[in-house]
Amino acid sequence: MKMEQLIDKLCPEELEFKPLWSITIWDKKFNAVDRYKQPKVMNYSYLLAADLFALEKEGGNVFLLSTGEKTGWTTEELAGKNIREGEVITIPWGKSRNVVDCIKYYKGKFVTADNRIMTSNNVDVLSNRFLYHWIMTQGKVIDTFYRGSGIKHPDMSKVLDLQIPVPPLPIQQKIVRILDNFSSLTAELQAELQAELQARKSQYEYYRNQLLSFSHTDDSNFDPNNKIKWMKLEDVCKINRGVRVVRNNLQKVGDYPVYQNSMTPLGYFSEKNCPAKTVFIISAGAAGEIGYSYNDFWAADDCFCLICSNCLISRYLYYVLKNKQRYFFSNVRRASVPRLARQFIERLEIPIPPLSEQARIVSILDRFDKLCNDLNEGLPAEIKARQKQYEYYRNKLLTFKEKV
Repeated sequence: MKMEQLIDKLCPEELEFKPLWSITIWDKKFNAVDRYKQPKVMNYSYLLAADLFALEKEGGNVFLLSTGEKTGWTTEELAGKNIREGEVITIPWGKSRNVVDCIKYYKGKFVTADNRIMTSNNVDVLSNRFLYHWIMTQGKVIDTFYRGSGIKHPDMSKVLDLQIPVPPLPIQQKIVRILDNFSSLTAELQAELQAELQARKSQYEYYRNQLLSFSHTDDSNFDPNNKIKWMKLEDVCKINRGVRVVRNNLQKVGDYPVYQNSMTPLGYFSEKNCPAKTVFIISAGAAGEIGYSYNDFWAADDCFCLICSNCLISRYLYYVLKNKQRYFFSNVRRASVPRLARQFIERLEIPIPPLSEQARIVSILDRFDKLCNDLNEGLPAEIKARQKQYEYYRNKLLTFKEKV
């Protein structure tokens, strides 16, 4: 039977909506909520995130119900008195991202962090899985209930006063099956594409290692007259430290990205101090990360730009340095702010084959790089499209006319 026919058969033209508090039980009594709205609570002891994941144990059967995206498992022995069991839906007590990214459903044994936990007070009237899918549609609304600076907390009186449609149980079960199927397909797609991406990356790294694995005496792949030279970076590159930019002078959009302590631009600036096709190395924060820009940019003071001499193709240098990534990371000084000293950049010896060979290597690795990036860009696009499809059907299936 089609969904439309099932709704016509089992649902009235208009459906009664009920306040969330009237059909759910929560984990505690909330100060801002009238007492009659919470005649019963189900208390759960909760742990701080660090303590929760200190329990993590591979092969465990107790779920670590965190407030964020990271989850895990532990054993009943490690969980001890903190273990609980049930079918629950959670929203985080404190959040720093969109609440829809943190809402969780779980059925079984678990240990929880500081979540606010709800469950149906009568599963013959309201399916918990239906409740989960419906609360996901309310994510943007619930976001507006959070207040405070830094870590925000929700106004639970507004959460409990949300009005939820409660169609007959057969309708709920049908909707749940459809939406669960969409969720499953999205997860399968993501797993398949991630596996393909990882295979491509592994293949790319293998060929990069093969192409760039020279020894000081090995020139067997080249014409005897074209020996490989080994030279320090300071002898073949001009190594320029960036110039500090005052944050107030940065813009959200602009002509030139500003690189400071990560591969993500700090902002945009009206001036440039590095030309296009330049390799750069982050020296603080994400210290040791190697970047390459096809466009002009501004390097801030925690960024070194490497301007190549005539014997070196900048894109070849980028691949050589990416192949030496572990070298840079191993020389980062670990402190409150990780730092890479300039000397470890200057003194690194790199192989310099003839320009024609550098160009050949770049051509091969660029093709692999494009294959990986195309898939990497396609992955979120494909997942986003499937997610939008799921959200479209979820909203259609969970939209009912409220009885006046």
